Amino acid sequence: MDLNKLASALITDDDLLPCEEYEKIYPERVKGEKAEVTRLAPSPTGFIHLGNLYSALADERCAHTTDGVFYLRIEDTDEKRKVDGAVESVIRSLKYFGIDFDEGAEINSPLNNYGPYYQRQRAKIYRAFVKRLISLGLAYPCFCTEDELNAVREVQTAEKKITGYYGEYAKCRNLSEEQIYKNLAEGKPYVIRLKSQGSTDNKINFRDEIKGEVTVTENDQDVVILKSDGIPTYHFAHAIDDHFMRTTLVIRGEEWLSSLPVHLELHKVLGFKPPRYAHTCSLMKMDGDTKRKLSKRKDPELSLDYYRKAGYFPKAVVKYLMTILNSDFEEWSLKNPDADYREFKFRIGKMGKSGALFDLDKLNDVSRTEISKLSERECFEFLNEWVSEFGTDKDREHFKDKEYIIKVLALIMGVGGKKRRKDIERAEQGVRLIDYFFDDTFTPEYSFRFDDRTVNCVLDVFSDMYDPEDDNTVWFAKVKSIAPLIGFASETSDYKAHPENYKGSVSDIAEILRVAVTGMPNSPDLCTIMRILGKERSIKRLYAARRA
Repeated sequence: MDLNKLASALITDDDLLPCEEYEKIYPERVKGEKAEVTRLAPSPTGFIHLGNLYSALADERCAHTTDGVFYLRIEDTDEKRKVDGAVESVIRSLKYFGIDFDEGAEINSPLNNYGPYYQRQRAKIYRAFVKRLISLGLAYPCFCTEDELNAVREVQTAEKKITGYYGEYAKCRNLSEEQIYKNLAEGKPYVIRLKSQGSTDNKINFRDEIKGEVTVTENDQDVVILKSDGIPTYHFAHAIDDHFMRTTLVIRGEEWLSSLPVHLELHKVLGFKPPRYAHTCSLMKMDGDTKRKLSKRKDPELSLDYYRKAGYFPKAVVKYLMTILNSDFEEWSLKNPDADYREFKFRIGKMGKSGALFDLDKLNDVSRTEISKLSERECFEFLNEWVSEFGTDKDREHFKDKEYIIKVLALIMGVGGKKRRKDIERAEQGVRLIDYFFDDTFTPEYSFRFDDRTVNCVLDVFSDMYDPEDDNTVWFAKVKSIAPLIGFASETSDYKAHPENYKGSVSDIAEILRVAVTGMPNSPDLCTIMRILGKERSIKRLYAARRA
């Protein structure tokens, strides 16, 4: 059989470059000896999840801790699954968590010398190599219909054999020249399959960068490398792309480990040195007493949108994932609490070999700690970003007054105080905590522990003497001065020593004022709150809280 003639009959493009030319078009990158070139290569389906961020963080850290390159490639060979705006969504979502690409699809970078970064735009490259494999007798046309393939699969299943297109089940592998050209003349659709050289009797010893030594069985499946629409399958495209984009390390989920024999064979028949592979463990969660994989259907926390909508501090999510990615990161972080996580020496070999447990409670702890470190202005920027996308119209109106909000946050967060507030884990909580600083979201349910006459006396007397120019000492002295008028102790120590002699203490008077002004029995420093609210609003609230 004239294989060159067959290759030209099957791959009819007349503008394909010789395969060798692509080595010149995409030369080896100029980089350091240990520099890694990694990639994130999602399908444009519109759903980006925690696993993508987990993998992207590992890719980004491996690249950037070695002065390498991290790029974005879009594997859009499956046109049916494409969602408009999906690529922008990937970039935007990862950028929110501080993950930036050096080059790639929709990335404006001077490094973009290895594109196109969309696989459908690289069809000519793939077809050139398919044509060469056909001419070498390493690939062939398959005219089997879906019904025929399903029938073969049913027979294999009934006989308890491995399903697939191989050996005696590879019906088109040994078609004669006459049969092939007859099928082409009849216009029968076809795919191109790899003519596998492997045998399941042989084993491959492989070094996985995470799991260590792995033994797999050679591939014997004649997998499809070019679909009937002229677009390659993922398996074939990724082998060519990783070679010509000069990828050194592929980090991917352990579900791809079963495809490793196919990918190694493809690199071999193409004459390429394969990149190093690292197969990450699955993200798990506790479900009762058992561990299971995070599920798109069952677990909303798998979606990255979950963290953005709930208002998790992005750095907190990343730092928590770092504790899962590298076993010694948490210890390092405790020793270096104020250091940027990027200062940590990330190592692929420190990634876990078995299922990584994702604990939302632990993430909440990390988020509370990270938010507590923010200055009032940093906190404003964080909350304002969340409010602009997910807040109410009232929230957005409130946040227009930046300086007022910053004053409020300085108080709420305990900035400058002896003890920072550490109970805010999400933006939504922080925004709701300041609702009482605005009249249109101040909806108190007054709950006073004393009779109406006592409450009214406290509110009336303090209203008459309140002066926003008072410092905390003068302010509290005025609160204490009310105590003798209503039978309360001016000193808390006196009340504790002889509670039977008093109706309450000065702290109870402060609580009455606090409930009137904030609607709550507990709050940050009330003197400062009233000063932020201003005299007019403070007095108005004191009067509004009087008992009829």
